[in-house]
Amino acid sequence: MNKKHLLLLCAIFSLIVVMASCEKIFPPAPADDRLLDGPVADLTGGQNRQFLNGDIAFNDEVFTTETGLGPVFVATSCGSCHAGDGKGHPFSTLIRFTAAKDSTGNTVLDQGPTQLQNRAIPGFLPEQLPRNVPFSKFTPPANTGLGFIDLVPDADLLAMADPDDLNGDGISGAVNWNKIPPYVTIRKNTVVKNGLYICRFGKKGSVYDLLQQTATAYNQDMGITSSFEPVDTYSGLEIDPEVSDKTVNDVVFYLKTLKAPIQRMPGDPEVVKGKAVFIRIGCESCHKQTLTTGTSTIAALSNRQFYPYTDLLLHDMGNALDDGFTEGSAKTSEWKTPALWGLGLSKNSQGGRYFLLHDGRARSIEEAILFHGGEGLKSKTSFQGLGAEEKSSLIHFLESL
Repeated sequence: MNKKHLLLLCAIFSLIVVMASCEKIFPPAPADDRLLDGPVADLTGGQNRQFLNGDIAFNDEVFTTETGLGPVFVATSCGSCHAGDGKGHPFSTLIRFTAAKDSTGNTVLDQGPTQLQNRAIPGFLPEQLPRNVPFSKFTPPANTGLGFIDLVPDADLLAMADPDDLNGDGISGAVNWNKIPPYVTIRKNTVVKNGLYICRFGKKGSVYDLLQQTATAYNQDMGITSSFEPVDTYSGLEIDPEVSDKTVNDVVFYLKTLKAPIQRMPGDPEVVKGKAVFIRIGCESCHKQTLTTGTSTIAALSNRQFYPYTDLLLHDMGNALDDGFTEGSAKTSEWKTPALWGLGLSKNSQGGRYFLLHDGRARSIEEAILFHGGEGLKSKTSFQGLGAEEKSSLIHFLESL
């Protein structure tokens, strides 16, 4: 063996020692089903690069006064409200209030709801909530799987809807018809009614697509203007973009291609038993297990079956959850069925405990169920009638999602 070969063997041995030492020092990486972030499988090389660019913009870029923050704002970055792409907590909860109402009690669409900017840069005062206005608190939702939800065809939503409860099951379900901004790209085979479009994002399902959601979040949450939303939230004047179209589009792509949450231990006997209870007491009437995407330019999302446990429709949830606030065509007591996938991982981004429902008021899964009224009353009553063992199995199933 010559000297060159000997040095190479020494180098390989040293590398093996270092790697073995690292395995002892550092804990193993979390399993994929324990994380909400990460891209969908089968993206192309170019798509993975755009995903990474969006990931950096979403999670790493923190805005300051010098880069356009504010002057009034709610957060300094996207990731500060969605840690690990999970749910937010009371410290990142938003407040929205109704600016004006029409004769039916719904928001005047031309004016719409307004978001409270409760923080400000030095030299400015944060906004105060006006007196005697209907308002609601919105805890930031998890981001994962949004690209699948974006691609559910309008026709599928209408097929699930039963606004007049014609089948008599006590579950109506309605889409949110709303105006949309001019910069969004209309979906293929979209359905339009009286100039209004079917929307699906947000707590009341009032936002059309992820571009509108992202551009509005930059503008309303951080006071950052773009070519899509150029009006400064403080002055009301149109100003030069403070974030580029490329960055906004990269973030939109990132949100579209975040993977769907992965259920943990679906074959566990308690999980299987709990799922049967979930179906038997009627929870799946609104929390639909299975939806299917339409055709997409992103092959990894195209014509895929997925399991979000939502119908993406508005349902009357009763007086306890009626805070007098509305968006689009939603009534004040109506809320979009939240997707339950990823529910069991919520505590990871919520400080180790649950903050559930639209405003985080429920501190456990059971408490969230007990707030159900209106169309959810029958299932809640059935839940209350369960024995301790069946309740435990149901919660075990929900925490596996």
